[in-house]
Amino acid sequence: MNVKTSSISLETKGYGHIIDLTENLDRILKKEGLSRGAALVFVPGSTGAVTTIEYEPGLLKDLPEFFEKILPSDKSYHHDLTWHDGNGYAHLRAALLGPDLWVPFEKGKLLLGTWQQVVLLDFDNRPRKRKIIVQLFGE
Repeated sequence: MNVKTSSISLETKGYGHIIDLTENLDRILKKEGLSRGAALVFVPGSTGAVTTIEYEPGLLKDLPEFFEKILPSDKSYHHDLTWHDGNGYAHLRAALLGPDLWVPFEKGKLLLGTWQQVVLLDFDNRPRKRKIIVQLFGE
């Protein structure tokens, strides 16, 4: 089994910005030349998360609205009292989804559903430079 590590560097707008990573992942998989295995997608930091959605305009509005309902950005959180950075909600939102995702691949293709894309959500309260770590395990 081989392990290949790559990364994706990007700039986000923060505030729930959702970025489709799928094309980047396809490119990395093709470049590394592995046929079958699994891809680990990981975002370092505690205010970003990785998941899958159907990357379409309705969900790009629904998902941030959902998080605003369950963890409002205008509420005070204990984290805010500790660091005075106002992003306690971002840490909680990211913790709900988690920083990583595994995606199997076969014949050099990610085994995603027809309408399924891998996305980064940046919940922080400011734009960020993010580096997504991609580790491929396979042959």
